[in-house]
Amino acid sequence: MDPDTTHQRLTDRKRVAIVDAAIEEFLASGYDATSMDRIAARANVSKRTVYNHFPSKEALFAAILHQLWSASLEGDAPTYRADEPLRAQLLDLLGRKLRLLNDEAFLSLARVAIAAAIHSPERARDMVARLGEREEDLTVWVRAAVADGRLKIDDPMLAALQLQALVKAFAFWPQVTMGQPALGKREQQRVAESAADMFLARYA
Repeated sequence: MDPDTTHQRLTDRKRVAIVDAAIEEFLASGYDATSMDRIAARANVSKRTVYNHFPSKEALFAAILHQLWSASLEGDAPTYRADEPLRAQLLDLLGRKLRLLNDEAFLSLARVAIAAAIHSPERARDMVARLGEREEDLTVWVRAAVADGRLKIDDPMLAALQLQALVKAFAFWPQVTMGQPALGKREQQRVAESAADMFLARYA
């Protein structure tokens, strides 16, 4: 086997071990109490190896969130289609979002992020931004529908945030802050349909 390939596989395995160990540490100890030393020990690698992969604890936490997003949102986000009904397209987009919000690993890390953010306004801004990065797909779709004249919206970003809030009120905040169970498929469908109908009633 090619030595470079062998080295790359070992490097990849170490990265996976670091991420897995970090998730366990963050969930067990919280953000502030977790250190790169403890992550290295749990992953059975040197601290230098951890820093070779991730320059800081913040970067490592961000990588974990990105990994969870990628795992939950398989494939590219649906793009705006001028020849299809708006409601069907919205339901596709909201269905993807609800699948992410139904992922227990994502919800658990969101709890860690929010708990850590409470004690630091600067960190709160950064973490809220990271938690919202994947929401850009919805904003892009809204802008496209507005440009096509099918939605009447002065501020697409505000409208997209309103739509996300309609979903998160049922499928994120109760689970993160009060430990309520994730929504079942029928409940997810009901939330998505209600949110889409309210949004279109206001802006279509």
